[in-house]
Amino acid sequence: MKFLTSMFTYVSCFLLFGALFFIESKLPISNPYIYKSIRYLVLALVTFVTFKKRKLSLWIFTSMILGIEVGIDFPEFAKDLGKLGTIFLRLIKTLVAPLIFSTLVIGIAGHSNLKQLGRMGLKSILYFEIVTTFALIIGLLAINISQAGKGVKVETTSAALEKSQDLLKQPAKDHLVEMFPENIAKSVAEGEVLQIVIFSIIFAVAISMLTNVSHKNRMLEGCESLSEVMFKFTDIVMYVAPFAVFGALASTVAKSGIDILMNLFKLVGTLYVSLIVFITCVLLPIALMAKIPIKRFIKAVTEPVSLAFATASSEAALPKAMENMEKLGASKKVVSFVIPTGYSFNLDGTTLYLSLATIFVAQMCGKDLSIGEQIGIGLLLMLTSKGVAGVRGASFVILAGAVAYLKLPVEKASVILAVDALMDMARTSVNVLGNCLASIVIAKSEKEFILSEEVAYD
Repeated sequence: MKFLTSMFTYVSCFLLFGALFFIESKLPISNPYIYKSIRYLVLALVTFVTFKKRKLSLWIFTSMILGIEVGIDFPEFAKDLGKLGTIFLRLIKTLVAPLIFSTLVIGIAGHSNLKQLGRMGLKSILYFEIVTTFALIIGLLAINISQAGKGVKVETTSAALEKSQDLLKQPAKDHLVEMFPENIAKSVAEGEVLQIVIFSIIFAVAISMLTNVSHKNRMLEGCESLSEVMFKFTDIVMYVAPFAVFGALASTVAKSGIDILMNLFKLVGTLYVSLIVFITCVLLPIALMAKIPIKRFIKAVTEPVSLAFATASSEAALPKAMENMEKLGASKKVVSFVIPTGYSFNLDGTTLYLSLATIFVAQMCGKDLSIGEQIGIGLLLMLTSKGVAGVRGASFVILAGAVAYLKLPVEKASVILAVDALMDMARTSVNVLGNCLASIVIAKSEKEFILSEEVAYD
């Protein structure tokens, strides 16, 4: 019985579930219910193990495969389940602004070290630029090696074309100006994370400049109380996460199907492999050089990263990412500054995806790009990819701009929208992982990291 409920059994069943789809596509049989019955048995065992373990991260993973199965077997019913994911994201958005505001104000005004704040900001921006440059290079190398776009003859569907035109209709924004809030209520309502961060920093600096100690302490105590309440709020909302993951994936599979994946499998595969290479060849060495306890770090990021993967939303993972990095040992002021700022400047997964997707479209159109042209694309993407988090369809708009820069038909980029949901899940989870690592690296460089005792993260 102990072996049946072990993590080895759970992981084995999880992998077997995915392998069954591959086997079924390669070895079809006259009675497809045989494969379906095996999948149902695997799902039953996975659910049983999850019940026994009672861990939120396991419930999230289990909900993912349950959602996929329901999306395949009951597509009409599953299409409406996307509402569960929408409800969860709405709840998350209500807590993001007060959480960032309260933790940043405590971290900055509570210590009143403005010189450290400036140093921390400089280190963060430098770190973000170096790491995203590596991500961009790996994306370019991966697509040039795989040549995933060569010979692809996928026609742009009317639905994808219509969606791309809708996204491109959005007015162009000046990223420098858009960093600063014109109305904090508007910034909160629209989920502009960077604007909230900048407002919170200025507000915290203003508090630290107060000469009336009682007024200062009163504000800090209020923010401390707000921070504690918002973390408890996060814990309550997280109980909805498995239902949200289940609904989001079931709806996505029901609407997109898995047939289109076969046509663009090489592109999706190239992205996933290149993201794994980025994690093992860039993020892992950084963690080792910073002497971060790898096992403890993996435990801390499992929940926010799996949540980001399943919902394809960085916002959904933000509260738990901040909470878990604090639990690991990073100080509140570093975590509350680095992670939200990274949502605009440290989008490792998105940067890698954009470089890869741009060259894919060029290959699909039969255009061979010189090294100079690819470097030019890289520089363009480094400038335009900042601040895309939280903006609807911003990644596609930037991709379309890069395709136009190459003088290629923009509508060809619409082909990628057919598998964008699958790629979005991967790049979003890497964005969250990269930002969690950045917060620990910066905390250690500022001597603001004290490894905590073993704690439960869910």
